[in-house]
Amino acid sequence: MHVAMIITTPDYAGLNIKNNLLENYPFEEVDQEWEGHKVYQHKEIDGIKIYTIDKKCVHCENIDKEINGDIFLFPTTHRSAAGTNSLSCHTQGNWGNADLGGIPKNLSIAPALYLKKMLIELNNYADIDEEIAMECTHHGPELEKPTIFCEIGSDEAQWKRPELGKILADVIMKSILEEPASLKTAVGIGGPHYCNNFQKIQLNSDIAIGHICPKYNLENLDEEMIRQAIEKTQPKAELVLLDWKGLGKEKQRIIGIVEKLSSELGVEVKRTNQVEK
Repeated sequence: MHVAMIITTPDYAGLNIKNNLLENYPFEEVDQEWEGHKVYQHKEIDGIKIYTIDKKCVHCENIDKEINGDIFLFPTTHRSAAGTNSLSCHTQGNWGNADLGGIPKNLSIAPALYLKKMLIELNNYADIDEEIAMECTHHGPELEKPTIFCEIGSDEAQWKRPELGKILADVIMKSILEEPASLKTAVGIGGPHYCNNFQKIQLNSDIAIGHICPKYNLENLDEEMIRQAIEKTQPKAELVLLDWKGLGKEKQRIIGIVEKLSSELGVEVKRTNQVEK
C-alpha cells in the first residue's frame, strides 16, 4: 500500500509531526522534490512517503492526481472555538457549502477501518491532559482517494509541543504499518461536531465508522448525500447509525430517507443506543 503523508509549511502542528517522524522512524531523502521541498521515504517499507507543500491543507485539491498514494494522511492543526486542547482525527467532505476547500455537497472517501484504528491508537494516550476526539466529516480538499486528517489542537503553543508531535507520529505509524481487521462499516447521522456517541462505538464495538453528518448539517442531508456517504465509506457502509436524540427537527425526514435506502441498498439501520459497546 502506498501511503502519502502531506505536510503543509503554514502548519505548525504538521511540521512538528514531520520532525518527529524523521527523528524517530527510518525515513531517508529520495532523489525527488515536491514544490522545492525534499521528499522522504521509509527505508524499510516501500511506499510510505512524506511530502511537503506550501499551500494550506484544505486547498490541496486533487493532489491525489499528482502524488501516488492509496491513502492520504494530513497531519495538521486543529482549531477549536472553545480552545480545547485535543488530539483528533476525521475524514473530509462538504455536506453543504464548500467554505474551506473541496466541492459543495461532495464527500471524499472515508477509510473507515483506518479511522477506527487511528482513534483506538489515539485513545491509548487517554491519560494525557489533551482530549481524544473523533470529529464529523468536514472541509476540503477534494480527493478521490481515502483520506484522514490527524490533528493537534487548539493553539500555537499546543501545535509546537514536541511531545504531542511525537504522539501523533507514533499514532500514524502504528495505524498504517499493518492492514486493519475487516469489520462491518457504518455511516453516522446526527449529534454534535465532536461525535461522542459515535466515538464510543468506534472504540468499543466491532463496527468501523466512516462518514458522519452532524446535527448542524442535517438540513443539507438529502437522499443523494446519504447515498454518497454510504458509497464513499470504504469498505462500503453496511449500516446507518442514527444518533436518535441528535436528529432534532429533521428526525422524521431523515428516518424516511434511510428507511427507503435501507431496502434499496441493503443497509441496516440502527440507533446508537442499540449498539452493544
